[in-house]
Amino acid sequence: MPKSLRYLLLSLCAVLTLAGCNDPEKSPQTRMNGFVYCGTTHPQFLNPQLSDGGDNIKSIGPQLFDSLLTLDPLSFKPKPNLAIKWQVNEDKTQYTFTLRTNVQFHQTSWFQPSRPMNADDVVFSFKRIIDSSNPYHYVNGGHYPWFQSIGFSRLVKDVKAIDEQHVQFTLSYPDNTFLDNISTVFAAIHSQEYAHQLASKDEKSQLDELPIGTGPFRLEKSQHNELVRLTKHSNYWHHPANMQQVVFDFSHRGTGSLAKLLTQECDVMTDPISSQLTLINDNTDIHSNISKAMNVAFLSLNTQHFALNDVRVRQALSFAINRKNIIDAVYFGQGYIATSLLPSDSWAYQDNSVQIRYDRQYAKALLKQAGFEDGLTLTMWVPLAAQSYNPNPHKTAELLQANFADIGVTLSILTEKFGRRNTLTQQPNTDLVLTGWAANTGEPDSLLRPQLSCEAQRASLNISMWCDTDFDFLLTLARESEQTRHRLNLYHQAQTMLTQELPIIPIAHGVQYQVHHSSLSGFALNPFNSGSFEHVVREK
Repeated sequence: MPKSLRYLLLSLCAVLTLAGCNDPEKSPQTRMNGFVYCGTTHPQFLNPQLSDGGDNIKSIGPQLFDSLLTLDPLSFKPKPNLAIKWQVNEDKTQYTFTLRTNVQFHQTSWFQPSRPMNADDVVFSFKRIIDSSNPYHYVNGGHYPWFQSIGFSRLVKDVKAIDEQHVQFTLSYPDNTFLDNISTVFAAIHSQEYAHQLASKDEKSQLDELPIGTGPFRLEKSQHNELVRLTKHSNYWHHPANMQQVVFDFSHRGTGSLAKLLTQECDVMTDPISSQLTLINDNTDIHSNISKAMNVAFLSLNTQHFALNDVRVRQALSFAINRKNIIDAVYFGQGYIATSLLPSDSWAYQDNSVQIRYDRQYAKALLKQAGFEDGLTLTMWVPLAAQSYNPNPHKTAELLQANFADIGVTLSILTEKFGRRNTLTQQPNTDLVLTGWAANTGEPDSLLRPQLSCEAQRASLNISMWCDTDFDFLLTLARESEQTRHRLNLYHQAQTMLTQELPIIPIAHGVQYQVHHSSLSGFALNPFNSGSFEHVVREK
């Protein structure tokens, strides 16, 4: 039976299944003044500060929150947002930001702000992260994975309000990535007034569950593993949204996101499975947005494993991987071979194709040298959710399994629905993890540090459990140096070290792929996240 016909039959089955599931939160009324976004993983918290970026917070966060700066999607450079300008002292350890005036926080049934955003809100938002004595630091676990992985608390010595419209950050040392890092979705600005209100009622946890921000949409309802409903923030400082509401649908009733898109139960989805692209492209009711992405799919190796702590075994696994076959079978032309964690669009990219290549005979020779000529048995955890860096993880896993079997390595595949990193690192039988990372800035540090630094290991993002102080030192020098040429050399040294040690094995780089109903337009897809939905409109 032709694939297209099978898909059509599946879609018809989906229609029958959905017929009995008339959810009022996702009814036709929603589509009249808004749209439904097919989500994959309901974030544990709706505060991006507590996320590692491995769930849908990169789509929800820009709707609820603004950051001081934002990244230009073309130049990757920071530009004004809640802060309209900034000054830096001579030694680049003190940044003073001038804030935008009359920026209003959300008004909801549970909070009515009495004033616009000011410097106190910025101080509160960052002090919670860097100051362990802050009353909110340990609320909801006290873990800030992304900030911990980049050593943010060690970098930022203090944040203080100069007056209502000026806030000053004091750094422990110069850092070229600082402005980029506070331009990300994770650097959300919260209401200090709301935090004080919750503290007085002993309801601090609601700051992350029922958040208040300044973004284009405000939270209306959150139902775990079902939906998040946002409504228009009428007093949004930038440009009030065109749509009245957005519903993020996380329900799983035996129907996939594509089936919901085809039956118009949802209007938008991202990162479709590669095998679905033909059907999507042939459907005139569906429009596709494709954007460059700073990302990488890779295999993370538990370097504390009795065999994987031998670099020859790690190298053998890398040489055994037929990356071209994976690109052809999984990415369908929308990806390219990775020879480094950094994609070729990165200004610090180093071509390591001589060391990162397919060489089956050399792989077998390395295993023999390491004492595993008679074979080796390993397990590999595989998240099933499609991502921009890997549109079909399970298919990729099967191809890796065949590649490894070809050199005498037996690979058992263990699947996990969403593959949260802090969960996988706690599994007792984790040998390999098929995962990846989408950068949050254009800086090379954004792809290197969160995967492999010693700080990332403590934050449970560094799955390989590889910690090398020399590697960390190279990254730190690159962040501090003012000379681009010097920084480039340092990043090349870091990539050379990774190629030699291979705690993680790069596989491929993907693209960001968003599909939506053809009646919608105005999506702002960029290399780092989905962007704001303020400009989205539906043609009647």
